[in-house]
Amino acid sequence: MGPRLHPWNRAFEWHDQTGPFRTLDAAQVRHYDRHGYVVVPDLVSPDVLADVTAAVDPFDAKAEAFLRSMEGERVSIAEAGAITFSVHLAARSPVLRRLVTDAALTGIAADLVGQDVRLYWDQAVYKKPEKPRRFPWHQDNGYAYVEPQQYLTIWLALTDATIENGCPQVVPGLHRCGTLEHHYVEPLGWECLDDPSDCVAAPVAAGGAVVFSSLTPHLTGPNLTADVRKAYIVQYAPAGAERLEGDPAAGPPTARVSCDAPDRQFPVVVGGRLVG
Repeated sequence: MGPRLHPWNRAFEWHDQTGPFRTLDAAQVRHYDRHGYVVVPDLVSPDVLADVTAAVDPFDAKAEAFLRSMEGERVSIAEAGAITFSVHLAARSPVLRRLVTDAALTGIAADLVGQDVRLYWDQAVYKKPEKPRRFPWHQDNGYAYVEPQQYLTIWLALTDATIENGCPQVVPGLHRCGTLEHHYVEPLGWECLDDPSDCVAAPVAAGGAVVFSSLTPHLTGPNLTADVRKAYIVQYAPAGAERLEGDPAAGPPTARVSCDAPDRQFPVVVGGRLVG
């Protein structure tokens, strides 16, 4: 299907970043503004990467064990042997709290989000080799509609992310349209596009990241290797962001929820200063 705008997406305008920039260079920011993503190699050091992976692995083991205990070995879009999600880890791990407040990440958030930024969401996503499957074409803002729509995802590779094991793939340029209409595809999740011809793969080595907008259509392909593909995803939103609730097909939002839960949506950039 072709892209259609989300019913709540009216009069959206993409705002290019104007700088000055502290972490990314001007060419990287231009690539992000034009294409909706940029690959940042070597974002964290090997020592930090090892500590982060060691902190995340036990959470994933618990998620996998829980799914194995469920009927059909799945809950919603998570499935044992296929894809697992472990959420809000920065609130439960000092190692991951240090990571999401580290200047390596929050400097990018300041460059691409603004002068006042909060952590919005964090989760580990492990793609398993037992049941290879793709993830559907979606925008992050298609899962929970946030305003301002333009927030940030840092997809940190804990292992090498390749085309063979399910690295991110993106559709450049569509982020400038704002949030698209999504429909649910059982059992994969929400989808906004059907097999676009202009997609681009974004492989990245362990320790690097694919940085993309909440409005960039993306997916990860099936893991066709024998090993687990591991990623830790950190999202940053402007201070004051709100999650809209309601049925888009039925009319306007029925509620707005502030994205400021103090235990897991804390400030990381305040007045242009990196809090961490």
